[in-house]
Amino acid sequence: MSSCLGIYVEDNIIKYAKISKERDIVKMETSGIRFYDNLESTLEQIVNETYSYKVPISINLSNEKYNSFEMFSLLSENDMKKAIDTEFELLCEEKGYNKNTLESRYVLANIPENREKIKAIHISANRAEITKKIQQLQKYSLRTIVPLPITIANNIEIGVKENSAIINLEATTTITTILNGQVNKVSVLEHGMEEIFEKIENKENSYAKMYEILKETTIYTMEGKNLQEETNDYLEDIMPTLYNILNEAKEILTDNIYTIDKLYITGTGAVINNVDLYFQEFFMNTKCEILKPYFIKNVNISKENIKDYIEVNSAISIALQGLGEGIKDINFKGGSSLDKIKDIMNIKIGGSSKKEQAGGKEKFKLKFDLNERLDVAEKQMLRLVGGILLAIIIYVVGSTVISNMITDKKTEVESVIADTKAQIAKVDADIQTLNSKTSQYNTLIKNLEEINTKVSDENSRKNIIPNLLNGIMYRIARGAQITSIENTTDRHIVISAQAANYDQLGYFLARIKEQGILINVKSNSGVVQNGVIRMTIEGDMP
Repeated sequence: MSSCLGIYVEDNIIKYAKISKERDIVKMETSGIRFYDNLESTLEQIVNETYSYKVPISINLSNEKYNSFEMFSLLSENDMKKAIDTEFELLCEEKGYNKNTLESRYVLANIPENREKIKAIHISANRAEITKKIQQLQKYSLRTIVPLPITIANNIEIGVKENSAIINLEATTTITTILNGQVNKVSVLEHGMEEIFEKIENKENSYAKMYEILKETTIYTMEGKNLQEETNDYLEDIMPTLYNILNEAKEILTDNIYTIDKLYITGTGAVINNVDLYFQEFFMNTKCEILKPYFIKNVNISKENIKDYIEVNSAISIALQGLGEGIKDINFKGGSSLDKIKDIMNIKIGGSSKKEQAGGKEKFKLKFDLNERLDVAEKQMLRLVGGILLAIIIYVVGSTVISNMITDKKTEVESVIADTKAQIAKVDADIQTLNSKTSQYNTLIKNLEEINTKVSDENSRKNIIPNLLNGIMYRIARGAQITSIENTTDRHIVISAQAANYDQLGYFLARIKEQGILINVKSNSGVVQNGVIRMTIEGDMP
C-alpha cells in the first residue's frame, strides 16, 4: 500500500490529507485544517501528527501564472517544446517578465473543432518561491510541487462524454474547464475569496473565527431573501464578492462553444451552506453540486463525515497527484540528474558541423559524423567527453547514495526524538489527569451546594409561573395572540404578542398593568410585518 501526504498552503491556512492507495482502492487516513503564524513549525506538527516522516509529500505551487498557446498538432515532441518555449519567451518580452527567474511546465489539450491545432496550457512560477518550498520541507520526503487548478480534476471521475467545470473557491479563485474528459482551460478570476476572508478577519481578528463564520453562514434561495438579510450580519461581506465571482464564472463558461453539463464547487467557499443552490439559480441548464472526491462512493461514511472530505478537497487532489494519478509532467520540484547532465553537455552525435545557429545566436555543440573517420583531435575530444560524463555519473550516484544514507539516519534520529517526546507527553497527560480529578471533585462539591440553593429557590417560587400564565390567559383580548413567553432572568418576563390592530394589543397591555399581573411594565411601539402587528412586552413578576 502506498501513501502520500497532500498539503495545500495559502496565507494563514493549511489543509492536509493523508491518502493511501492499494490497487484501485483509495482511502483517506487522516485530514485536517490548520491556521498558522509560523509556517515551518506548523508543517512540522502536521508531519509528526500524521506519522509522515518517510511518507512522500505533495504540496501546491504558489502564485503561478497560466497562459494558453495554440500549436500545430503534427509537431514532434522536441519541436513542440521549442515552439512553446519560443511563444513563452515572446510573451515574457511583451509583459516585461524575466524568463530566467521562471520555471515552467505545460499541458497539451485537443481542440475538437480544429484537429490540426493543439492547445498548450502553459504554467509558470517563480523559481525562488519553488526553492523556498523545497527548503521548508527539506527534512522530509517531498515528492511533487504541483498547480492546484490542474490537480483538482483528480477528485472527479471524468466521463468521456461529460463536459464539466470546477470552480475552486480558495483565496485565489480559479475555474478548471474539462471537455471530453480532458483539462482544456484554467481561468484565474479577478475576484477571489480572499476579499471575503479579509473583510471578516478584520472584524474578528482571527482567521479561525472567520472560517467558523463561513461554515455557519447559510445562503437562502430567492424565496428566503428577506430572512437571509435579517439573520446574518456577515452576508453583507460575503454576497457582493460571491456575486462578482458568479458573474465572472458565467462569462467564462458561457463563452465556450460547448455546453457544460456539470459545475462542481469546491474550496474554502464551499463550506458556506447552500452555495451550490445559489450557483444553481444562475446556471439553470447546468447541474451544480459540491465536489466530493470520487473514491468516497466506495467508502462507508456518514453525511456528516463527508464534510470532512469536502473541506480538504484541495489537499486530497494534491495527494492523489503524488500517488501517480492525474496529468503527468506538471511537477515543479525539478528534473532528474540525467536531464541536467544532457542540458549541460548538449551533446549530439551524427552531424557534420561543430557550430549551429540557435535563435540567431551561435550555440556550441559537439557533433561527430559517424560516416567519416575521426581525426586525432576528435578522438581526444571524444575521450575527454566520455571521461567527464563518467566522472559526473560517479559523482551523481555517489552523492545520491550518501544523501540517502544521511536522510535515513536523520529519519531514525527524528523517530527516536519523536518517541521520547511522546513518552514525556504521556507523563504530562497523567499529571494533568490527576489535577483534573482534583478539580472535578471541587466542582462537584460546588455544584451540590448550588443545587441545594436552587431547589430552595424553586420551592419558594413553585406557583409563580402557573399563576402568571393563568392571569395572562384571562386577560388576553380577543383577536390577539401570544407567540412566546420567556423568563429571561430571575423574575423578568418577556412576552411577544401579535394582533391585527393596535387596540387589541393596547387593551391587553393596559390590563396587565392595571391588574398587577406584571410590574415595571414597558413595551415597544410595535412592528407591522405582512399585515400583522408584533409587540414585545416586558415586566417583572410581583
